[in-house]
Formats: sequence, C-alpha cells, structure tokens
Amino acid sequence: MEHLLTHKTVSLTELRDPAKVLEEAGSSPVAVLNRNKVVGYFVPVAAVDELSFEPAQQEDIMRALAETQKEMQPVLNYLRDK
Repeated sequence: MEHLLTHKTVSLTELRDPAKVLEEAGSSPVAVLNRNKVVGYFVPVAAVDELSFEPAQQEDIMRALAETQKEMQPVLNYLRDK
C-alpha cells in the first residue's frame, strides 16, 4: 500500500454512505481506496476550517527550497552522470 496522508481510510463501496463516513471521520480527512490504492481524499469542512491560510514569507520559501534541494541533490548528481 502506498503512503497515506491520513490514518483513516474507506473503500469506494463504503463511500456510498457519505453521512456515515463523515460521522466516523469526525474532523479528520479520510483516504478513499480502490483495491488498496488511494484514489482521493474525503475532507470534511471541519478539517479545512482548522487550517490557517497565510501567505508564505520569502524566508520560509527559501528555507523550504534549501531543504528540498538537500533531499534532491543526490538524485540530481546521479542523473547528471547518466
């Protein structure tokens, strides 16, 4: 099974009753699976309401890019040699 972004899962069959899925999910997102593969996420409004959407500052963006580059550099070096 692939990496999930939530701890809760339902099958497409279980999603036929979305009210039950919402009730069991509470305020957490639910991964929707089809034959044990993620096909999407069912996200209740309560999960989105808890999020804070603020513009990123320049320093936050630069820090994220630097961290990503550290992770990707070995792959880039490998590909450069090919």
